[in-house]
Amino acid sequence: MGALNLDFLCIHPFRDGNGRASRLLLLLSCYHAGLEVGRYISLERLIEQNKERYYEVLKLSSDGWHQGKHDPWHYINFLLYTLKEAYQEFERRAGDMKMPRGEKQGLVRQAIEQAPGTFTVTDLQRECPGVSLDMIRHVLKQLQSDGSVKCLGRGRSAKWQKTSSEMR
Repeated sequence: MGALNLDFLCIHPFRDGNGRASRLLLLLSCYHAGLEVGRYISLERLIEQNKERYYEVLKLSSDGWHQGKHDPWHYINFLLYTLKEAYQEFERRAGDMKMPRGEKQGLVRQAIEQAPGTFTVTDLQRECPGVSLDMIRHVLKQLQSDGSVKCLGRGRSAKWQKTSSEMR
């Protein structure tokens, strides 16, 4: 995807708008590769914020392109850095979102429903990032009191098991 984008920029097919077209091509390439962060975070804005570095790596990577003696890795690494920044920004934004009341309990219940056979509290913590240990224990206690799960042991390594196929 980065090499394709660099080739497009080196070919420079239009009198004007090659940069914008290349960023659209980059987005399309990302979508085809399963990298959909560009739907939520503007890659164009991140590139614009690092414009000096963008032009620097573009020059480094395009030198010798017409002779087939260029090094695309400067440009590719810049794009990877930009994608990493986009994912980090997305993570920050998603982390700032508040879950509706009761949603965390629903996440824990869903993780338990999908758990195979036995599971541990640590398994639930891994499946429910952002949900506190106290909330996981609270949900387990509720489910235990209504007979939906039972505890098989004691302590941190205790295993839990669903007692019915449908949880109440």
